[in-house]
Amino acid sequence: MQLPKDAMLLRVFIGEQDKCGHSPLYEAVVMKAREMHMAGATVLRGPMGYGHSSRVHTAKILRLSEDLPIVIEIVDTQDKIDAFLPVLDGMMGSGLVTLEKVQVLRYGRQRNGDPA
Repeated sequence: MQLPKDAMLLRVFIGEQDKCGHSPLYEAVVMKAREMHMAGATVLRGPMGYGHSSRVHTAKILRLSEDLPIVIEIVDTQDKIDAFLPVLDGMMGSGLVTLEKVQVLRYGRQRNGDPA
């Protein structure tokens, strides 16, 4: 699979405890992105953050939080991201979703002259 140089980055900011059915929301989003043949997805777990409620979530030892911030990043073409957004909307309750234009410098790795 090749990605064009000009692509889109979709970021989804949620809490670790957010669910989609019985599964963690971050897991459901990544599996749905894979099912829809998106170029790639990464889940990042933050040690501290806050959102619209201004309630701080932290992993500090004295105040353990079970709802740490999660960021899901998905990079693909504008068309594939646009097709994924309604699906994502149906999976999420609350959270923040952002889009950003990005330039893809490298995707995959070439071996013996073959495209990745």
